[in-house]
This record gives sequence, structure tokens and C-alpha cells, in this order.
Amino acid sequence: MNIQPGKIYLVPTPIGNLEDISKRALNVLSEVDIIGCEDTRHSGKLLNRFDIKKKLISYHDFNESSKAKKLIEEVKTGKSIAIITDGGSPGISDPAYRIVTLAIENNIELIPLPGPTALIPALTASGLPTDRFFFEGFLPQKSSGRKKRFKQLENLPHTMIFYESPFRIEKTLDDLFEVLGDRNICIAREISKIYEEFTRGVTSDVINKIKNKKIKGEIVLVVEGKRRNK
Repeated sequence: MNIQPGKIYLVPTPIGNLEDISKRALNVLSEVDIIGCEDTRHSGKLLNRFDIKKKLISYHDFNESSKAKKLIEEVKTGKSIAIITDGGSPGISDPAYRIVTLAIENNIELIPLPGPTALIPALTASGLPTDRFFFEGFLPQKSSGRKKRFKQLENLPHTMIFYESPFRIEKTLDDLFEVLGDRNICIAREISKIYEEFTRGVTSDVINKIKNKKIKGEIVLVVEGKRRNK
């Protein structure tokens, strides 16, 4: 494929199984001048796996403002740039969003590729309605913040999707149960990885299922919306 100079490509990368990467994604990564990534060590392993050697510029929450400007300046000189994350689609619960907004402000064309993301597989395998859904991303770290947010979403009829840490999932479910009571939920863990697992049931049952278990890996929590009166 022919990479266009002066453009930014948003390239999804595998969230687990490396075979999830697309041929188009590999072609783009092989042909662009620069790759912007969250962690050069993490992305370096992925690129080495596919024998791709490119200049890497690291961006993350603590330096993205300055690095985003640097990437934009590189694009203005005619360079082509691919933006990737540690896993999944750039801009979904990661700092790539700021690079995208700066590119738009500077009239730089963005070319987004479709590809891996955790929320869609979690939703489709959850057993909950998929016709309407609401993606929240990460919840507040403190219990008070989570309860407040659940209360705000209490009457939402759509299926809700959250990202959560394995270290907080039990406390999050306790908060969910306290505010919303028993709803059908699904915990999707380690999607596309060796230990992929789905735990389904009403909130109280799932709390009992995972109680005192050492939960590891990235988690997507899918929650039933408010049931409509028939």
C-alpha cells in the first residue's frame, strides 16, 4: 500500500493474541516514517515480532502535551506517522485522544484503521442486549466516586460497559450492588489471551463467584441497563 505523507494513521494493535493484528496494520507500521507509542519497550516487542524497525516516539499521560506537539511538527514536514497504544484502538481510554484533537486543530488528516478493542468482544459475548450500549471507560478509583457515577447512570436503559482494574473489581461490584441492586452482569477477563474468561450472572451471584479469588488481568465489566416496564 502507498502511505500518504503528512498524515496520521491510527493503528489498533492486539490486546492479547498477536494474530489479531491485521495485514493492513502491519503494512502501515512497516511504511510510515515514525510510530508514536505509549511505551517504547512494550511496542518494541510487538514490532520486533513482525520485524518492523522504525523510529519510536513515546507519549503518555505525563508527557503527551509536549510529545503531541513534536509529532504534529514532524507531520508538517511531510512525515507520515502511525499512532499505536499498548493494546487496542488508539484514543479509547488512553492519551492518544489529545494527539487526535491537536491534529484536527492543525488541519492534519487522520486515517483510522479498524481493529482490536476490548469492549466489543466483551459486549457481544456478555449475553446482554447489544442493540444499544453505553461505554463509560474507567470508573473513579474511590468508592464514593463510583457510587456517584452509578447513581447518575441508574435510569439508563442501555447496556453499560466499564473498564476496571483486577485490584478494584470486588469493591466495584459491591458499590454496583449497593446502588443498582441485582442486575445481570458479565465480567470479561483477559480477552484474546490464554486465560480468557467470562463470568456471568446477577451482581450478587458474581460477587460470590469471585470472592476471595485472586483476579488477574484486564477486565471489562458489562452491566444490564434499567429494565423497561412492560
